[in-house]
Amino acid sequence: MPSLFDPIRVGDIELSSRIVMAPLTRNRAGAGQVPTALMAEYYAQRADPRTGAGLIVTEATQISQEGQGYLDTPGLFNADQVAGWKQVTRAVHERGGRIVTQLWHVGRVSHTSLQANGAAPVAPSAIRANTKTYVKEGFVPVSEPRELRLDEIPRIVGQYRDAANRAIEAGFDGVEIHGANGYLLDQFLRDGINHRTDIYGGSIENRARLLLEVVEAITGAIGAGRTGLRLSPVTPANDARDSDPQPLFDYVADQLGKYELAYLHTVEGATGGPRDVPAREGVPFDYQSLRRRAGAPWVANNGYDLTLAQATLDSGAADLIAFGRPFISNPDLGARLRLGAPLNKWNSGTFYGGASEGYTDYPTLQAGAN
Repeated sequence: MPSLFDPIRVGDIELSSRIVMAPLTRNRAGAGQVPTALMAEYYAQRADPRTGAGLIVTEATQISQEGQGYLDTPGLFNADQVAGWKQVTRAVHERGGRIVTQLWHVGRVSHTSLQANGAAPVAPSAIRANTKTYVKEGFVPVSEPRELRLDEIPRIVGQYRDAANRAIEAGFDGVEIHGANGYLLDQFLRDGINHRTDIYGGSIENRARLLLEVVEAITGAIGAGRTGLRLSPVTPANDARDSDPQPLFDYVADQLGKYELAYLHTVEGATGGPRDVPAREGVPFDYQSLRRRAGAPWVANNGYDLTLAQATLDSGAADLIAFGRPFISNPDLGARLRLGAPLNKWNSGTFYGGASEGYTDYPTLQAGAN
């Protein structure tokens, strides 16, 4: 069976290992949601295939101003942002790394202070999420959303396509569509959030329509071999709720199987929390059903350490393993896993916002850490 440190090809992208750096929101974009030189340094630190990730997935990146839900997150909808990302991808590639950007529209998980002219966030239905977002004053409850009109939905699909094209222009090796964690595409999927009565609501086929239209648009623009997708079937993150997620995500996976995506990145259980969240009371969720149906390289995510990661690969239950918070405090996580070395502890107080402290100043083994 493959080792965590063996190379693999996902779609059109050759990777040096099966270690994936998961997307991690760090809220350090500059004015105009433009990536900075500090961000380029952060990603480059984790890009060396000998010590870091086989694949880096960037922090979630909004496809439009409307898609922003948190302060100082980067965008990919104008020329200045493309230029900012170019310095990131150049720095990563100079280290021999591979990097894709995660394309994001937060939907209802936003605040009027982040929207143009103080507008209400948009959502499949006008149902406020029981969650918080990060603004200038810190973490606050999200704002009441408005329901997207039917004639507005093609605009959003087009924004995803345009952002994917800009990602390739910016030098990314591909994109990951963010269909997880209670954000817009996930909101449309779930019957606890989507109460629409038009062609985007009601049946599973209708609720999955927007996600699949986005997949169609992006794969048509940049190719399926450079397109990944992230899902989180049972997470309660951002008040994501569905009465019966197994048939919903089985259907989605069946449809995804037509595209031959580069990979499918799946959060097992609650995002950043327990792994054993059931599909419904007393019924475990069958992730392998999705894997069989989608037929794409499978990236497993949530709470993995070296032992669990290798056991999962050995069992054939995944092809790659994504690590999140350990990459925050260990830019050389790949080397530490390979050597069985201790890990730096992260400082959660510097996760969101700030400068280099808790961002680019974590020590490496080579620098004599621990």
